[in-house]
Amino acid sequence: MARDQRDYYYRLAKEEGYRARSAYKLLQINEKFNVIKRGDSVVDLGAAPGGWLQVARKLSGGKVVGVDLEAIEPIPDVVTFRADITSASTIDLIREALGGSANVVICDAAPNLTGAWDMDHAVSVDLSRSALRTALQLLKPGGNFVTKVFQGDLFIDFLNEVRREFSLVNAHSPKASRKESAETYIVAKRLLSSPVHRGDILDIQIDSVGKSGDGVAMVDGFAIIVRKSTLGDKLRVKIDAVKPNFAFGEILERKG
Repeated sequence: MARDQRDYYYRLAKEEGYRARSAYKLLQINEKFNVIKRGDSVVDLGAAPGGWLQVARKLSGGKVVGVDLEAIEPIPDVVTFRADITSASTIDLIREALGGSANVVICDAAPNLTGAWDMDHAVSVDLSRSALRTALQLLKPGGNFVTKVFQGDLFIDFLNEVRREFSLVNAHSPKASRKESAETYIVAKRLLSSPVHRGDILDIQIDSVGKSGDGVAMVDGFAIIVRKSTLGDKLRVKIDAVKPNFAFGEILERKG
């Protein structure tokens, strides 16, 4: 008997009408992180055969668009089309189908495996990076993003790229992932629309002091809070955390 025929989530998907066992991964991710909410517009990149689309439609009840190089069998109230998620022209197709921007972008796509792990890992990260680029163009400020990626040497660098763009970022392996699998999911919430990003190095001047006593500098109307600084300080700082309305800076150098 094939492994999939013995697999609990494979059998459950058959019983409950999902096209793939991976549907339970998204259900479990959403139960833990509340990525997709009622009324959200959702884009699924690399969506075939459609299990995540079914879940997205069930959870949101809103507009759901799926894209894949392969044809996707029709799903009620879901728009699907064949396109390359790495192509810039795909962005326009998705926006047209949505009638605007998305609240959530999800991606469970995986590369064709060669068996050469270093290569498979690198291609996986490259695919997830393409999904991130697409998400950044499609998401509304405050939007959410989920993508699958294989563990390996390049994982942390990619994780940090996502952290630069979103307020809350977690690496998570849902129960429905097979124990032997090297896959993990990056769950990113609240796309930032600030003029600064985590890791940026800036020269600033403290022009006010907050209620906590920490110095505050403004960058394009955005507040940078710097601990152990005082009014008038000229500083070089590294941004170590970004929130929707403000960021924290760590002092690297006092100037002047």
